[in-house]
Amino acid sequence: MAEDEEPEEEEEPAVELGEGESVEGVPLAQVSARLMWGIEESELRRREGDTVIRTPDGPRELGDVLDEVDIPYFEKRQEFEDAVREVVGTGPVPTE
Repeated sequence: MAEDEEPEEEEEPAVELGEGESVEGVPLAQVSARLMWGIEESELRRREGDTVIRTPDGPRELGDVLDEVDIPYFEKRQEFEDAVREVVGTGPVPTE
């Protein structure tokens, strides 16, 4: 391709999105990506405690989930995500 030629735009999205009900809350990975690691639980709660996350049992505020976690300092992102998943579980997220 020559330098002055522009790449062709794709006409359709790479991934088809469903037309069903939207899912309330944000993925846990999206929350953890916004943070710097390590972080104290209190700072995490201050910054993201009112964020609603998606869980297999429906949306939950992160602060409520952190009430059930006994770790005062998260050294790594994976440690935080593992602790949250231990409380909320894993599996499909309901759409209604």
